[in-house]
Amino acid sequence: MKKTINTESIQLALSENGMTQKQLAVSVGVSSQAVTNWLKGNDFPRPATLLKLASTLKLTFDQMVKTSDSGRPVIAFRKKGSAKTTNAHIAKAEEIGMLLKPLVPFLSEIQSLRMLITSPSIEYNKIQITGKQIRAHLGIGEHAVLEYEHLISEFKNCGAVLVPVLLGAKGNHENALHIRLPEEDVTFIFLNLDTRLEDFKFWMAHELAHVYTPDLAGKTEGEDFADAFAGAILFPRSCAQEAYNEAISQDYSGHVRVLQKYAKHHVISLNTVYHQINAFAKNSNLPVLNIEEKIIHEIRNGSPGSNISEMIFDPMPPASNQYIAASEHLFGSDFFNALKRMIHEKHTGASYLQQILDLSIYDAKALYEELWH
Repeated sequence: MKKTINTESIQLALSENGMTQKQLAVSVGVSSQAVTNWLKGNDFPRPATLLKLASTLKLTFDQMVKTSDSGRPVIAFRKKGSAKTTNAHIAKAEEIGMLLKPLVPFLSEIQSLRMLITSPSIEYNKIQITGKQIRAHLGIGEHAVLEYEHLISEFKNCGAVLVPVLLGAKGNHENALHIRLPEEDVTFIFLNLDTRLEDFKFWMAHELAHVYTPDLAGKTEGEDFADAFAGAILFPRSCAQEAYNEAISQDYSGHVRVLQKYAKHHVISLNTVYHQINAFAKNSNLPVLNIEEKIIHEIRNGSPGSNISEMIFDPMPPASNQYIAASEHLFGSDFFNALKRMIHEKHTGASYLQQILDLSIYDAKALYEELWH
């Protein structure tokens, strides 16, 4: 994908804001020559600079940038509450996607026959049928606990490459990033290990929905479907009905205890159990459980659990060889093996690792040394 600055939009915005190119350069912290190069199509600003440019000129990403859609990465961020996906988020993710293209030839053979959901719908009965079919496809019953190991093998079967990353306790999009390369027919899914198991399972299920519905990835309806899909396979209708019947005859505190019981058993969040129970109730024209959302979050926050990273690596942080081994053996990923092959054949440097994994240069060099030997 070739990206160039939309010269006409920039010039119009400069005029409307009463600015010169030199003043623009000062505002965004670059040289006048840099701005000239952008407008001539000889260069393109980095994501952070692009964000400053958008803010200064009050333009959106689409207004500022011309793109050739040929080979353009498809980006899907895990939607989280009121978190807003900004132009800078998209620009940075697309840049990572373009950097991943040279890595594709070094991956092991990618599965071409894949499971697809051809008529995705968030209508309750339809999403429940989809969830039931996927559970059967994965080989587990309606009431069985869906483990994250069930999900891992399915990503590989669908031509998706998992990239477990250690990003700390992120609160927004960084917990899950989906980058699909249409021309190469490969999807990379970055999953933050520094998060609780129950959240990790939901994000994995959410990302699997994107893999099953590639045409919806990167669209609002795709995010809505992925959330509905995750709820349906983690806590399907049969489980929700059982929990509802147990809870509805009890008082308010009894409702909470039932939710906690099922959340603990299925290793999923209290919020997922609550929403799946009430979705069942609404669809069945039954009274819903009236528990305030803030109570759900207070209970959850009052019982901190271990992160996936802490469960896998002890002590933290892991050594580079442990991290690479976990990626391969626990997550079935060929990502670091491909990187190793690329480094040896193309003499790719540590800065490449720094960019695609968003690492400090210190961590990138340590990882590079492990992959080189």
